[in-house]
Amino acid sequence: MGIRMTVTVIGWWMYLLTNSKLALGFVGLSEVIPAVTMALYAGHYIDKSEKRKLLLTCILLYAGCILLFIFLSSKTSTILFSNWTIAAIICTIIAITGVIRAFSGPIFGAMISRIVPKEMLPPAATISSATWLSGSIFGHAAGGFLIALIGIHNTFIVVLLFVLIGFLLLTKLHKKPPSEPVLKNTWQSMREGLDYVFKTKEVLGAISLDLFAILFGGAVALIPVFAKDILFIGPIGFGWLNAATDIGSIIVVAYLTIKPLHRKQGKLLLLSVIGFGICIIIFALSKLFWLSFVALLISGCMDGVSVVIRSTILQLKTPDELLGRVMSVNSMFINSSNELGQFESGMMAKLMGTVPSVIFGGCMTLLVVAVTWVKAPNLRKMEY
Repeated sequence: MGIRMTVTVIGWWMYLLTNSKLALGFVGLSEVIPAVTMALYAGHYIDKSEKRKLLLTCILLYAGCILLFIFLSSKTSTILFSNWTIAAIICTIIAITGVIRAFSGPIFGAMISRIVPKEMLPPAATISSATWLSGSIFGHAAGGFLIALIGIHNTFIVVLLFVLIGFLLLTKLHKKPPSEPVLKNTWQSMREGLDYVFKTKEVLGAISLDLFAILFGGAVALIPVFAKDILFIGPIGFGWLNAATDIGSIIVVAYLTIKPLHRKQGKLLLLSVIGFGICIIIFALSKLFWLSFVALLISGCMDGVSVVIRSTILQLKTPDELLGRVMSVNSMFINSSNELGQFESGMMAKLMGTVPSVIFGGCMTLLVVAVTWVKAPNLRKMEY
């Protein structure tokens, strides 16, 4: 919740400071460069480390970044710095969180198989996704409400409390030492995770499809622009729009927890991405809040199918001793799609205009699926 609230608050805050769509794109770029650069080394380090201790260290570092946001959003900072200086410092802090995320993100995925037996991994992966999405929904929505009720500065204080509560809860986990010692040199170890992904076609196909679909079709970065300049809604409506995708995702994930997919998962994955692209185009064209909300909600339902299938494939196909490195490669793809997609959205909005850029992104998503459908028959026919 704390991390997702931060994303919501930063988006709104940055647009208020700069009134620039391109600045929203630079927020994503600031995070993705260090996150992707550090990902392979992070995977190597995770697989040879005691995971609980490393995760707790990451959360404490993240809390330190939130403290910096608290200071930066204070009245003192508004006196000391100009709006664009504050925006530049925000991007610098976001870059630091990108490094932290390179380590923390894969640890969560790598720890699931250390907590539950192998035969329980499919439902465990689904429950893990549902838990994350629940926090994401409440974080996005609460971020919008809190901005309206108590302001940006006090909202960051609430975020810090959530992060510290998370830290205390995670101290209750038992230690999670490496499955086996990583004796190879660092470069060879890093290469193993990358090589495994590229030789396992189901894994490569699933995460590549997610990469290109979200890279082009993600409209999340421009939601502050739609909320403020097109739909004319305040921070509360902005919070609901931000949460809409995750609400849709958790509805589907909850359903799939009760009724798991048993057949034609590959075909369903491709169809869900088609639905996602269509919803993004509808969102771009909408001038009504309820229609925009429903479009994002259904896009989240489509994304939920993709999340469940992709996370299950990763857990089932990856040996325990490689999980940290494979999850790090996966995080490279996810970071690239989300944060580079955010930069792409900001850049294209600057060049083409807000609405045309989102329509273009939705159309590109549909093109990516069409090419994948023809060129990757193994993914289309995949079942587990």
